[in-house]
Amino acid sequence: MDDLFAFGKSILAAQPFSQLIGAELTLFEPERAEISVLVRDDLKQQHGFVHGGVVSYLADNCLTYAGGSVLGDSVTSEYKINYVRPAIGEKLVAKAMVISSGKTQAVCDCKVFAIKDDNEVLVAVAQGTISKANKTS
Repeated sequence: MDDLFAFGKSILAAQPFSQLIGAELTLFEPERAEISVLVRDDLKQQHGFVHGGVVSYLADNCLTYAGGSVLGDSVTSEYKINYVRPAIGEKLVAKAMVISSGKTQAVCDCKVFAIKDDNEVLVAVAQGTISKANKTS
Protein backbone atom coordinates (compact mmCIF):
# COMPACT_ATOMS: atom_id res chain seq x y z
CA MET A 1 0.00 0.00 0.00
CA ASP A 2 2.83 2.42 0.87
CA ASP A 3 4.48 1.65 -2.47
CA LEU A 4 1.28 2.60 -4.33
CA PHE A 5 1.01 5.88 -2.40
CA ALA A 6 4.68 6.72 -3.03
CA PHE A 7 4.21 5.92 -6.72
CA GLY A 8 1.12 8.13 -6.85
CA LYS A 9 2.99 11.02 -5.24
CA SER A 10 5.78 10.69 -7.81
CA ILE A 11 3.24 10.89 -10.64
CA LEU A 12 1.68 14.04 -9.17
CA ALA A 13 5.14 15.58 -8.75
CA ALA A 14 5.75 15.00 -12.49
CA GLN A 15 2.62 16.96 -13.48
CA PRO A 16 3.60 20.63 -13.96
CA PHE A 17 0.02 21.94 -13.67
CA SER A 18 -0.52 20.01 -10.44
CA GLN A 19 2.62 21.62 -9.05
CA LEU A 20 1.51 25.07 -10.25
CA ILE A 21 -1.72 24.95 -8.26
CA GLY A 22 -0.17 23.15 -5.28
CA ALA A 23 -2.09 19.87 -5.47
CA GLU A 24 -1.33 17.23 -2.86
CA LEU A 25 -2.19 13.54 -3.03
CA THR A 26 -3.56 12.64 0.41
CA LEU A 27 -4.92 9.13 -0.24
CA PHE A 28 -4.13 6.58 -2.95
CA GLU A 29 -5.16 2.98 -2.47
CA PRO A 30 -6.93 0.39 -4.62
CA GLU A 31 -10.16 1.91 -5.95
CA ARG A 32 -9.81 5.21 -4.03
CA ALA A 33 -7.95 8.49 -4.23
CA GLU A 34 -8.01 11.93 -2.61
CA ILE A 35 -6.31 15.09 -3.81
CA SER A 36 -6.37 18.47 -2.07
CA VAL A 37 -5.48 22.05 -2.92
CA LEU A 38 -5.05 24.93 -0.50
CA VAL A 39 -7.17 27.87 -1.65
CA ARG A 40 -5.19 30.94 -2.74
CA ASP A 41 -6.41 34.22 -4.15
CA ASP A 42 -4.84 33.47 -7.54
CA LEU A 43 -7.08 30.38 -7.86
CA LYS A 44 -10.29 32.42 -7.50
CA GLN A 45 -12.60 34.01 -10.05
CA GLN A 46 -14.10 37.50 -9.94
CA HIS A 47 -16.79 36.62 -7.35
CA GLY A 48 -14.26 35.25 -4.87
CA PHE A 49 -15.06 31.56 -5.47
CA VAL A 50 -12.39 29.06 -6.47
CA HIS A 51 -12.42 29.00 -10.26
CA GLY A 52 -14.43 26.17 -11.82
CA GLY A 53 -11.34 25.12 -13.77
CA VAL A 54 -9.52 24.34 -10.53
CA VAL A 55 -12.53 22.41 -9.19
CA SER A 56 -12.75 20.54 -12.50
CA TYR A 57 -9.02 19.78 -12.47
CA LEU A 58 -9.37 18.23 -9.00
CA ALA A 59 -12.26 16.03 -10.11
CA ASP A 60 -10.56 14.98 -13.36
CA ASN A 61 -7.22 14.12 -11.78
CA CYS A 62 -8.77 12.38 -8.80
CA LEU A 63 -11.04 10.29 -11.06
CA THR A 64 -7.96 9.23 -13.04
CA TYR A 65 -6.05 8.32 -9.89
CA ALA A 66 -8.92 6.14 -8.67
CA GLY A 67 -9.20 4.41 -12.05
CA GLY A 68 -5.43 4.12 -12.37
CA SER A 69 -5.27 2.36 -9.01
CA VAL A 70 -6.92 -0.67 -10.64
CA LEU A 71 -5.83 -0.23 -14.29
CA GLY A 72 -2.26 0.98 -14.02
CA ASP A 73 -1.11 3.84 -16.28
CA SER A 74 -4.35 5.55 -17.30
CA VAL A 75 -5.95 8.58 -18.90
CA THR A 76 -9.38 10.17 -18.71
CA SER A 77 -11.65 9.14 -21.61
CA GLU A 78 -14.52 11.38 -20.53
CA TYR A 79 -16.04 12.98 -17.50
CA LYS A 80 -18.96 15.13 -16.52
CA ILE A 81 -19.07 17.56 -13.62
CA ASN A 82 -21.90 19.29 -11.79
CA TYR A 83 -21.09 22.34 -9.69
CA VAL A 84 -23.57 22.28 -6.81
CA ARG A 85 -22.48 25.40 -4.91
CA PRO A 86 -19.65 27.96 -4.94
CA ALA A 87 -16.28 26.68 -3.80
CA ILE A 88 -15.51 28.85 -0.78
CA GLY A 89 -13.11 27.77 1.94
CA GLU A 90 -9.51 27.30 2.97
CA LYS A 91 -8.96 24.03 1.11
CA LEU A 92 -10.60 21.88 -1.56
CA VAL A 93 -10.56 18.09 -1.33
CA ALA A 94 -11.55 15.72 -4.13
CA LYS A 95 -12.52 12.17 -3.16
CA ALA A 96 -12.90 9.59 -5.93
CA MET A 97 -13.75 5.91 -6.01
CA VAL A 98 -14.15 3.20 -8.62
CA ILE A 99 -17.75 2.23 -9.36
CA SER A 100 -16.95 -0.52 -11.87
CA SER A 101 -13.82 -1.69 -13.66
CA GLY A 102 -12.68 -4.13 -16.29
CA LYS A 103 -9.38 -4.86 -18.05
CA THR A 104 -9.13 -1.59 -19.98
CA GLN A 105 -11.49 0.91 -18.38
CA ALA A 106 -13.04 1.97 -15.10
CA VAL A 107 -16.04 4.11 -14.31
CA CYS A 108 -15.42 6.31 -11.29
CA ASP A 109 -17.21 8.98 -9.32
CA CYS A 110 -15.82 11.94 -7.43
CA LYS A 111 -17.06 14.47 -4.92
CA VAL A 112 -15.25 17.76 -4.38
CA PHE A 113 -15.57 19.45 -1.01
CA ALA A 114 -14.61 22.89 0.26
CA ILE A 115 -13.22 22.84 3.78
CA LYS A 116 -13.96 25.86 5.95
CA ASP A 117 -13.55 25.89 9.73
CA ASP A 118 -13.11 22.08 9.66
CA ASN A 119 -16.50 21.60 7.94
CA GLU A 120 -16.80 19.86 4.56
CA VAL A 121 -19.26 21.40 2.09
CA LEU A 122 -19.98 19.58 -1.17
CA VAL A 123 -19.23 21.87 -4.12
CA ALA A 124 -19.15 19.50 -7.11
CA VAL A 125 -19.86 15.94 -8.19
CA ALA A 126 -18.32 14.23 -11.21
CA GLN A 127 -18.36 10.89 -12.97
CA GLY A 128 -15.88 9.70 -15.54
CA THR A 129 -14.56 6.85 -17.62
CA ILE A 130 -10.87 6.14 -17.17
CA SER A 131 -8.99 4.12 -19.79
CA LYS A 132 -5.78 2.17 -19.57
CA ALA A 133 -3.13 4.21 -21.39
CA ASN A 134 -2.38 3.04 -24.92
CA LYS A 135 1.28 3.80 -25.41
CA THR A 136 1.24 3.06 -29.14
CA SER A 137 -1.04 5.94 -30.14
